Amino acid sequence: MDEFKADSPDRGAPENLLVVAAHPDDIEFCVSGTVMRWIARGTRATYCIVTDGDAGGYDERLPRQAMADLRRAEQAHSAKLSGVHDVRFLGYPDSFVEPSVELRRDLCRVIRQVRPTRAIIPSPEINWARVADLHPDHRAVGDAALRAVYPEARNPFAHPELLKDEGLEPWIVPELWLMTGPRPNQYVDVTAVFDRKVDALRIHTSQTAHFDDLAGLLRDWLTEHARAGGLPPGRLAEAFQIVKTD
Repeated sequence: MDEFKADSPDRGAPENLLVVAAHPDDIEFCVSGTVMRWIARGTRATYCIVTDGDAGGYDERLPRQAMADLRRAEQAHSAKLSGVHDVRFLGYPDSFVEPSVELRRDLCRVIRQVRPTRAIIPSPEINWARVADLHPDHRAVGDAALRAVYPEARNPFAHPELLKDEGLEPWIVPELWLMTGPRPNQYVDVTAVFDRKVDALRIHTSQTAHFDDLAGLLRDWLTEHARAGGLPPGRLAEAFQIVKTD
């Protein structure tokens, strides 16, 4: 897969988008502003969340299954605010994700069902710039999703039961965007939807209620992206690394 140059132009809104993430709230932190912009331009979007986030939260009195149920509900509600009504959970254990054959098969299944024209997945590489990007689940999901996109989802001989037993034809994802990677080459201006992005993230109260200034934290982070992408002062951006899949 070839990498786009850093000065690649705006790729526009995809017809059909799949976003894969490790935990509920990862999408809202990293890419929901971009998703909102594309949905406003006609994109159909699906979220696939690999874990239920049962290892998250701050209340030790809350049973882990109750946390998992809460975080699923938060994610569904938050996605709806962003305009996404198709949210799928794979139910893998939080903090113990591995890029296993089973996970790759499950992600292939979703890819062949959704048939996206663009996919956003976590980068499988370490981004040392932020401690949140060091979570091993992110890299494991990125590794598994990358293998699912290329070559497994397009290969009729990979996970043959998907075709034979479930009738899921192979699918080639034309474009792959990586989030939280160390080498972004595409920046999407999300200034106009910033307030909605903050509102969508605040719905994840089990994870964000303790932040004194969540909007300020996000604003600082997105300002850094906008500056790196050469956007005018005062703009806010989300960052991606785009790779070709042909």
